[in-house]
Amino acid sequence: MDMPQPSRAVLSRRDQIVTGLRALLPADAVINDPTETRAYECDALSAYRCPPLAVVLPRTTDEVAATLRFCHENRVPVVPRGAGTSLSGGSMPTADAVVLGVARMNAVLETDYDNRFIRVQSGRTNLSVTGAVEAEGFFYAPDPSSQLACAIAGNVAMNSGGAHCLKYGVTTNNLLGVTMVTMDGTVVELGGPWAETAGLDLLGVVCGSEGQLGVVTEATLRILPKPEGARPVLVGFASNEIAGACVSDIIKAGILPVAIEFMDRPCIRACEAFARAGYPDCEALLIIEVEGSEAEITEQLARIKAIALSHDPVEFREAADEEQAKRIWLGRKSAFGAMGQINDYMCLDGTIPVSALPQVLRRIGELSRAYGLEVGNVFHAGDGNMHPLILYNANTPGQLETCEALGAEILKLCVEVGGCLTGEHGVGIEKRDLMGVQYDPADLEAQMRVKDVFDPRWLLNPAKVFPLDASATRRTG
Repeated sequence: MDMPQPSRAVLSRRDQIVTGLRALLPADAVINDPTETRAYECDALSAYRCPPLAVVLPRTTDEVAATLRFCHENRVPVVPRGAGTSLSGGSMPTADAVVLGVARMNAVLETDYDNRFIRVQSGRTNLSVTGAVEAEGFFYAPDPSSQLACAIAGNVAMNSGGAHCLKYGVTTNNLLGVTMVTMDGTVVELGGPWAETAGLDLLGVVCGSEGQLGVVTEATLRILPKPEGARPVLVGFASNEIAGACVSDIIKAGILPVAIEFMDRPCIRACEAFARAGYPDCEALLIIEVEGSEAEITEQLARIKAIALSHDPVEFREAADEEQAKRIWLGRKSAFGAMGQINDYMCLDGTIPVSALPQVLRRIGELSRAYGLEVGNVFHAGDGNMHPLILYNANTPGQLETCEALGAEILKLCVEVGGCLTGEHGVGIEKRDLMGVQYDPADLEAQMRVKDVFDPRWLLNPAKVFPLDASATRRTG
């Protein structure tokens, strides 16, 4: 994958830049030792690596503003970083860039149960937001698979979702406001704790902007009362296509489960070997969860069971208690780690209309055989957010390139059937050069003009999102 050449002018001033940053920040906030910066040379898309010029780890919005102001004045590129769990290379640095990590910014700043919001620093992990409010009977809805580690900063940058986004929506549906620092060091407040604010929807522009417009340092998030109860069912099928058809029929019937998760045979086998969750031996598996009162749960599950049985399932298993519910979810929550024990993999992220699931799953199988690489499918089936995992061996020459080519074909397929390139992982560097598949030059130009307004020198998160040939003339840093 091509990357732009680093700025020689910045590299030649490496010591001067590090000295300048240290004059502005606490002694432990600037890292430039090559051994220590190695931890920041990639994110979860670990096939690509580049050591940064330096790493800055601020603790306050003021320290972020001072860092960005200095880098703007000295024309130094900055790569914002949450927890580094991006699967699209969203926080991979360039050699002349300063990585600005918000991991130390993890405080809860305000909690308001009457108005149902919490304000946190953006380095706080997703799961710990719920941890801060669950004693009062509340939770934060978006739940990406990496929620134990991923930061709210990254969730906002990529508009992350998760297993329960079918009912509760993704980050943008649960984000009320942010404090953000633009590249020149200006601190801005967008949105707030109330449902509607006056003016342009700049909050909607920032959520999902992948660090192209500013660095989010605080986020005001919607919290919700915990449901009265929840219950998952596990349904096994004889083929991917039949499972896909079942999902389509559930959605078509107007039923809104809190989650519908899909796993195919390669993922089922890997997860069962890893987590011992008691999954059946079948070609495809759905985990469907509903919530509400006992009467609501019973009524929804009866309708779902009737639809599932019409597709002749291999097994239909309803959780009888909390322990069984945890075991049903155990394998799904372990999927990425379990697949990683088998081989290297690239995790894709495309979305499709739910009605196209059977067709797309069949075509992915054909592409897998044509390219000679196994593909495991595990994804949020209810809203068509697919996560094909392409297995390859990084030590075998040419396999990474074959993996990339197969991934490109799958993502083009998603767009072809009426979907898009990304649902929650973002574009990053992974899909950057596929943006022309979904957008024409006029669309891309309109998007790049938005970045021109927020970051005229194109110093924030360089070489991401936009095709390099389209953005080549933009950067003046």
